[in-house]
Amino acid sequence: MFEQLQSVILPVLSIFGDNRYLQAVLAVVLSLVVAWIFDRVIITSLKKLALKTHFDLDDHLFGLLHSPIYNSILLLGLALATLIISPPELTLNIVFSLIQTVALLVWATFFLRANRTLLTRIAKNEKRIKIVHQQTLPLFLNLINIVIVILTVYFLFSAWNIDMTAWLASAGIIGIAVGFAAKDTLANLFSGVFIMADAPYKIGDVIVLDTAERGEVTHIGIRSTRILTRADVEVTIPNSVMGNTKIINESGGPHEKYRCKVSVGVAYGSDIDKVREILMTIAQADEQVCKDPEPQVRFRLFGASSLDFDLLVWITKPVLRGRVVDSLNCAIYRAFNEHNIEIPYSKQDLYIKELPSGELPLSLRDGEK
Repeated sequence: MFEQLQSVILPVLSIFGDNRYLQAVLAVVLSLVVAWIFDRVIITSLKKLALKTHFDLDDHLFGLLHSPIYNSILLLGLALATLIISPPELTLNIVFSLIQTVALLVWATFFLRANRTLLTRIAKNEKRIKIVHQQTLPLFLNLINIVIVILTVYFLFSAWNIDMTAWLASAGIIGIAVGFAAKDTLANLFSGVFIMADAPYKIGDVIVLDTAERGEVTHIGIRSTRILTRADVEVTIPNSVMGNTKIINESGGPHEKYRCKVSVGVAYGSDIDKVREILMTIAQADEQVCKDPEPQVRFRLFGASSLDFDLLVWITKPVLRGRVVDSLNCAIYRAFNEHNIEIPYSKQDLYIKELPSGELPLSLRDGEK
């Protein structure tokens, strides 16, 4: 590419004489002029056009493009000047390697910044790609940054004519050894990636595990997930376990509201319409119970010794379940006592049919004495 550019530029520079050093200086000056024109005219015009759009992403990208393209034009002028001077081959190779190194670092910096800008905008946009959100943003930023750095290092080695075959072979062997040694860690890592991408739960959700632990999610990391139970005990679960177990997300669904059920039994012969009215009145009077959906009362079962009712109410958050159930139970007990509605409970009566012959009760024996 440099030789083709040299064949195009040299006829123009030969107008000013055959002095190679003068032509090299003119090549550098020409690159400065082209870079200035690009910066002041093309980039400025593109920025003005970007301001007319409804997106601000293009404004940031054009701002980031200024430095790498400007510096690339200058480096191109330096490379052309070096070719015009025609130094010894060793010196020429070193200069070209230095120029390529600077160019790679400039463009790697641009791609790192553009990656952060692009993914951040996608995560904040409501119509974003579903897999990229605030929870997964650090993960994708780090993964793409690692790829950019690896490619930059590879091209840097290539610019200095360093054979990468041995390095890649060594890295492959080391990677296999590390993979076997850290298989549990890698399992947690990949499970963490899938959890962040699939998002079965988020920070602040109340979840219930297969092992009956229930709590609020406080942290979702690459290696583990932490939940805080109602007893203020923090439980840390490896992501490999979270990715292979059934999880009940009480905060999931179209909204965070949660339905509570209060079961109560009344004695046979009770006025079921009155029971239904009392339960509805109690639910509607409780400020912690949602008005929409409205409370419901269901007559569920003819029990062994009771008529079984369920009071179904909705609350704003699952964490309020214990408090609301306590409040409703207390109100139901008071109301039933006030209206003489019996809540049956297990009772056992002992009847003595007859005593063994020749024996008296203990009370009678004591009386004889």
